[in-house]
Amino acid sequence: MVGKFIKAHGDLGHLKWAVKLLHQVKEREFGCCLFSYNALLGVLVKANRVDLAWGYFGQIVKEGVVKPDVSTYTIMIKGSCKLGMLDDASKLFDQMPFERNLVTYNTIIDGFCKKGYVENAREIVYEMVQNETCLPDVVTYTTMIDGYCKKGELENAMKCFEEMVKRGNCAPNLLTYNVLINGLCLKGNLDEARRMMTRMRLGGVRDNVVTRTSLLRGYCVAGRSNEAIQYFKEMVSLGMSLDGKSYAIVVNEYCKLGRPDEGIALLREMRARDINMSVASFNAVLRSLVQLQELDKVILLLKHMPRMGCFPNFLSYNVVIIGLVSAKRRMQEVEMLVNDMLLDGHGLDATLYSFLVKACCEHGDINKAIWLFKEMIDEKYVINLECFAVFCEELFARGRASEVDNLFEQLRNVLPVSDVECYRRILKDLLCSHEDH
Repeated sequence: MVGKFIKAHGDLGHLKWAVKLLHQVKEREFGCCLFSYNALLGVLVKANRVDLAWGYFGQIVKEGVVKPDVSTYTIMIKGSCKLGMLDDASKLFDQMPFERNLVTYNTIIDGFCKKGYVENAREIVYEMVQNETCLPDVVTYTTMIDGYCKKGELENAMKCFEEMVKRGNCAPNLLTYNVLINGLCLKGNLDEARRMMTRMRLGGVRDNVVTRTSLLRGYCVAGRSNEAIQYFKEMVSLGMSLDGKSYAIVVNEYCKLGRPDEGIALLREMRARDINMSVASFNAVLRSLVQLQELDKVILLLKHMPRMGCFPNFLSYNVVIIGLVSAKRRMQEVEMLVNDMLLDGHGLDATLYSFLVKACCEHGDINKAIWLFKEMIDEKYVINLECFAVFCEELFARGRASEVDNLFEQLRNVLPVSDVECYRRILKDLLCSHEDH
């Protein structure tokens, strides 16, 4: 009963209460049941407090009031794997004084696979098969297949899959197929992925949105954008369930093809269908519009984003502002967007400040450039070398060379010592150039 209360506190994030409860029971009952200790260890591992879990595990072993069981060791192996402490996990696994169960095996196999040590995991699977006391199940094989796929070892993943099917005691499930199909698609092996999808259906396993999204992504990886779009349209027309990820992939492909209007149409469709949209999809469209120099449209989309259910982030503003600056003669709109950006809580970074200083110089607004330069320094940002050269050149050209030394001294306050000479060299070169004239 106490163990259940400890777990309940842990599920609510009340770690202190979970620990306190264990100590209260321990004091009142001159000891504590193993279930309570295991519950606390599980809570601590789940909360990533593996250091504390190790402390209590050591206490259990040292005091000897209760003897750790297979669950105790498995929890600690899981905690060690979570932190990537595979040596500790392996020691616990090897030192277990009793027979391991399937959960223990699957836990350490998952730990090895997540760190990319799939061959180590493979050795453990081999041990399971040889001993025959605890045979691998669908979770074991799916974990192995996922591990191989993430390493790009598709041949080994397929071998593992065939071994699983051959054994006959654990049929591949939806997750197994999805992991393998996704791995094949990420390698651009679409034909094999489609064959696997057919095999999946013949085996009585129904594909889902994850399967379809993997195939969609596979077309894109293979550079078959038009086929990806066609496949997407077919799925929509058949009334298949699709999520935001599927839509985002196609929006991105439209942008790659220089067809942002169709990307915008999809975003509107997502809004109408109440499908969550990511700001990354909007940013892809904004970037595409800028590349096509459709600047009025890009400003309009940026302003309409909140109404479409997605607020612009720093990158959204950055893409549009830099696009407008590069187009020349749009500085009034740039200033307006910078103000909107600041009102939305997105500050300028060093790159954007540098770009704006350079733009002001190129548009003849040296006073605004100086003001931005000083604001940069106040924010502890350093102007890049290229923009600094343009800034100083404009000051020299306008007969304001006397201000350069003072501005450089202010810049030195934020410049790394190793960079001072590079900036000074630019000043010297400009000074020599103007003295020659």
